[in-house]
Parts: sequence; C-alpha cells; structure tokens
Amino acid sequence: MFPVYLPVLILLIVASAVALGMFTATSLAGPKKPTPEKMLPYESGSNTTGASHLRMSVKFYLTAILFVVFDIEAVFLYPWASLFRELGWFGFVEMLLFLTILGVTLVYAWKKGALEWEK
Repeated sequence: MFPVYLPVLILLIVASAVALGMFTATSLAGPKKPTPEKMLPYESGSNTTGASHLRMSVKFYLTAILFVVFDIEAVFLYPWASLFRELGWFGFVEMLLFLTILGVTLVYAWKKGALEWEK
C-alpha cells in the first residue's frame, strides 16, 4: 500500500518545502522599512473610514451565499459538458432539471429582493 501513496507523500513534501522556502526567502530578502503610513490599515487600496468593528449587513451575507450557490452550479456544468456524449439523453434531461431548479431559485431570490443591495 505504501508505494501507491508514495507520490502523494513526495508531492506534499515538495509543496511544503517550496512554500516554506518562499516564506523564508521573502522574509530574508525583502526590505523592512515600516513607516507609520505603511502600518495604517487599508481596505481595497484606500483608507478606511468609520469604525472598524461594525456589524456587516445581512444583505452582504445573503449575497455571499447566493454567489456560492450559483458558483457551485458552474462546477457541476464542467464535468457534465465533458461527458455529454456518453451520458446521452438521460444526462441531458438530468442537467435540464438541475438548471430548471436553479432558474426557479434565481427567480425566487430575485422576486424576494435578495439581489438588490439597497432598498
């Protein structure tokens, strides 16, 4: 059983060594000149405004969850598309059903206002 998992072990060791080497090289070779301006927190390249510990709106989390749901849909489409000919009509009908359910979900979220950021 060990020879089967040996390539995976070698991959993990090499990947860990590369990651550790990169962290070590950047910390040793990089310039370290912290200034008060560099130590300020920033968000998306601009200075933050207001308190930094505010509660996020529920709409932010709802948008994130909807993004994950509709992003996972693309993950299921790629394997289906690569096996489309082998699956035949059964695969086509199943994917059509999946996309119909996803479409109904999108229309429901749209009608409930989940895609509107400000109301």
